[in-house]
Amino acid sequence: MVMARCMTGSTMVLSTSQGYEILLPRNSYRGQRTGGSGWAVDVSPWLRPDASTSPERSFCHTYGRGKDQHLMVPGWPYSIVAALETGRTSWTALLDAIRLAPGADVAAATTAQIHEVVERLVAAGQWRPGDPEILVVLDAGYDAPRIAHLLGELPVEILGRMRSDRVLRRAVPPRVPGTNGRPPKHGGEFVFGDPTTWDTEQTVTSTDTRLYGTATAQAWNRLHPRLTRRAAWTDHEGPLPVIEGTVIRLTVDHLPSGGDPKPVWLWCSKLDMTEADVDRCWQTFLRRFDIEHTFRLFKQTLGWTVPKLRDPAAADHWTWLMIVVHTQLRLARPLTTDLRRPWEKPVEPARLTPARVRRGFRNLRAKTPSPASAPKPSRPGPGRPPGSKNHKPAQRHDVGRVLATGEAYKRPTHHKKGTKSRRTG
Repeated sequence: MVMARCMTGSTMVLSTSQGYEILLPRNSYRGQRTGGSGWAVDVSPWLRPDASTSPERSFCHTYGRGKDQHLMVPGWPYSIVAALETGRTSWTALLDAIRLAPGADVAAATTAQIHEVVERLVAAGQWRPGDPEILVVLDAGYDAPRIAHLLGELPVEILGRMRSDRVLRRAVPPRVPGTNGRPPKHGGEFVFGDPTTWDTEQTVTSTDTRLYGTATAQAWNRLHPRLTRRAAWTDHEGPLPVIEGTVIRLTVDHLPSGGDPKPVWLWCSKLDMTEADVDRCWQTFLRRFDIEHTFRLFKQTLGWTVPKLRDPAAADHWTWLMIVVHTQLRLARPLTTDLRRPWEKPVEPARLTPARVRRGFRNLRAKTPSPASAPKPSRPGPGRPPGSKNHKPAQRHDVGRVLATGEAYKRPTHHKKGTKSRRTG
């Protein structure tokens, strides 16, 4: 979607396949060399529940549309990669966005997306040999070990959250001389919910935080999931791999809301971690939630999902326009003045939020020269006369996977109605 076009001075111009150009600061994604925290990958849906004429819609998982309700709403899911920043900030640098097709393998699509972004940044000189590896942070909905296995040849480290009921395996202990039989492939079990199986951790760190009290991180080295030939590994050729990593258990004293703090389990593809590596991992995972602020800015402030577009290709163009707009706001951070509301607290110019930078961007835009000429006045077309009938109704599309039909397929009894929309006219 984006590839390097040219580099001039202290900036770099990236051009998208749709013809847009994004001006980015040079070395803006150079990891720890420029103070970066890592990358975050997540899916945000563009909900279109009533757009039965829009193709390629999927059932998107949504939360919060009702009291404690998890709903599956038709829409276009977008996988977005963003570079995170350190410190207390809600800014992110968007790197890529792709729309997931119905029935797509999320892990495979995410792997291909990260692979393309890394290759483009390496070609643009944003990562060079000797730089720290890029830390990619995922939430619990991703298969972190599988993605780490598929991206093994790239300079990336995968960090993902795991459920608290997982069971991993230890490394195989040294074989005793004279033992008969086939050597084992997996060691003993490591049960997240059973402390008796944890044994002694390799690394323990303790950090005082402002909101959570003391944060304690325990790390166990060389743990891997036991893979079986099902789901994503059904068609894997050859023996199943052993994907080892480091498991981190993060606990805090209290939560700002006063609720019961539950431990957070993380899995990282990096082995033999030091105390600094462990602290960097769990702190970067907390920074992952900054991408949620970006999604909220896109939808509530910039109007990403406001247009009622029918063609998914048009939605892709509009999504990249939003990325261009967000990039302009990020570059205007040191240039805008704070136009705060009467009830807002004053903040330093360098700590303005994206919404407050957008508020002051209107004064900056008026002083910026534009090479484009003034727009020509025009009027919209007449369209279909009021009261006339539409003789060419748009085609209706199903949501999600299209069920197979024919003599060789017998539809299950609970699929009698299929997934077609109730609207027929």
